Amino acid sequence: MEHVPEWSRDLPGKLADSWPKDEKGGYVAPAKLTSCTQLDMGDAIVEGLLESAGIPHFKRYPHYGGFGNLMLGMSAEGVDIYVPETLLEDARNILEGDAVNDEEL
Repeated sequence: MEHVPEWSRDLPGKLADSWPKDEKGGYVAPAKLTSCTQLDMGDAIVEGLLESAGIPHFKRYPHYGGFGNLMLGMSAEGVDIYVPETLLEDARNILEGDAVNDEEL
């Protein structure tokens, strides 16, 4: 049976299908792109930019943030957004506004 990394439990359904694989057929490791607050909808903006570029991503809530998100609908501790490490530079370029067109992605 294939070893599934602990972080891959954050890859439900279509996300697992779109997450890139390495040359051995395992998932490419995630890399932390940024930390956002949910108060100003920063996480939703980042997610929208990544989705429009076709970059798979997932969110993790630090410490007890997942509980706050569950109970209050947002985490006071913010949220961390992860992308495949092979797409980290592209994702950073998108957030910084350096990607001018699709050919650069």
